[in-house]
Amino acid sequence: MKIGILTSSRADYGIYLPLLEKLKKDTFFSLEIIAFGTHLSKNHGYTLTVIENDGYHCVHKLSSIISNDDEQAIASSYGLTILKFTDFWQNHKYDLVFCLGDRFEMNAAVQAGIPFGVRFAHIHGGETTLGAIDNVYRHQISLASILHFTATDIFKEKVIELIGSSKGVFVVGSLSLDAITLFIPTEKKLFLETFKIPIEDFALVTFHPETIALQDNVTFANEMRNALAKISQKLFVIITMPNADTQGSVYREAIQNLKNELPNRILLVENFGKQNYFSAMTYAKVLIGNTSSGILEAASFRKYVVNVGDRQKGRAQNNNVLNCKFEEKAIVSAANEAIELNKYEGENIYFREGVANNIIKITKAFL
Repeated sequence: MKIGILTSSRADYGIYLPLLEKLKKDTFFSLEIIAFGTHLSKNHGYTLTVIENDGYHCVHKLSSIISNDDEQAIASSYGLTILKFTDFWQNHKYDLVFCLGDRFEMNAAVQAGIPFGVRFAHIHGGETTLGAIDNVYRHQISLASILHFTATDIFKEKVIELIGSSKGVFVVGSLSLDAITLFIPTEKKLFLETFKIPIEDFALVTFHPETIALQDNVTFANEMRNALAKISQKLFVIITMPNADTQGSVYREAIQNLKNELPNRILLVENFGKQNYFSAMTYAKVLIGNTSSGILEAASFRKYVVNVGDRQKGRAQNNNVLNCKFEEKAIVSAANEAIELNKYEGENIYFREGVANNIIKITKAFL
């Protein structure tokens, strides 16, 4: 069976890894990686090299991201991605193509495949993020897919409601948490030395634009910068850089300014990679930002999360999440509260055993 994997960023590639490792070893499948989006962007770390270094037999490369990130550039990148994939789907046929999440470029690749009858399997459908236009893209991807692997029963029901059928809709848990109980972090001393992190408590921070509230992002970026400057008085601050979202450069500029102001208290990381990111999460005192990893993954690392603003609003949460407004005082206050809470001892609603194995088993039976 010939399988394609659509990957458009460092984030979805890291989530795919447990599935990719098993597909690569299973002789039932002929696996091809289709890399596009920020994987081919030097401004975002050119993470295509990570994929190539992982030794896949066939990696297709499609360049389609325009360097600017205003509304016109994002729309143009969307159209260019469709054009590139129009040619690609014409010349490449698969039994099934996996797609993941809710990125605009992922949706463009999927929409281009509809006239060609490409059969898509969507991972992480049915979720809700009211503060991001990704919410629309995610649902469009679900509508174009024949197979659905959701993280929880709630999301399964949302997909069923969306597509009008329960056929091909399965609950498997969050793929990024597959075998998380077996994860071994990089030895702490080595991790700290590799990234030149001082021996003290640190906050792991990731902020992305609120793409529903574009008019507010300049204000939000300034509130973020001011809050992190104050938090850095208590904790060293490690910031992973924003994705290629509309107005992402507004946050990048604010983050870079913060680094320039406080060079000894701030570390900027373009691409940790999954091993190092999970190691950072293991050793972090607290997570701060508005990224999905704080909602989906942090509970499995016993970490409290300060979830800022509305980007993740509507997504099911564990009890380790402290929500706050996109305001300096609110962020600092929530961070101080999280610091005092120590380890989270509750469950993670996104965790299930054997996610990748179940996806493969269901895929074989379904097709």
